Amino acid sequence: MRRTVTAIRRTIAAALTAGRHLRYTALSGEIAALVATGRLVRTGDLLDRLGADLPDGQRSWFGRHVAKAYRAAHLGADAVRVWVQHRTTGRWIHVNVYQPADPALFAGLASYGRTRHLTQAAFTEAA
Repeated sequence: MRRTVTAIRRTIAAALTAGRHLRYTALSGEIAALVATGRLVRTGDLLDRLGADLPDGQRSWFGRHVAKAYRAAHLGADAVRVWVQHRTTGRWIHVNVYQPADPALFAGLASYGRTRHLTQAAFTEAA
């Protein structure tokens, strides 16, 4: 029993000294690993792959359009979320992640005015 208590105390002490990046990655768990391997994508990753150079404010609006399309297709359920560092400020933010071929991503591209022009190129490449 005493060894267990000591082990728990040491674990807590190590967790308190861990860096912020490690703590947030641990909070995200397996989801962070799936994002790192490309099995799940963030909306910003999709925009980067398509070559869309949108400022942060417009990227977040695109993400809102995708989230709305996802909720409409999945009876109001929200997408899976993960903690990531913001690309310009470095702050930790909570963002939705999707399957790479999720129809909500393409519906978001078509519904948001600043990315609508990318839908023709995206669908032509896929065909």
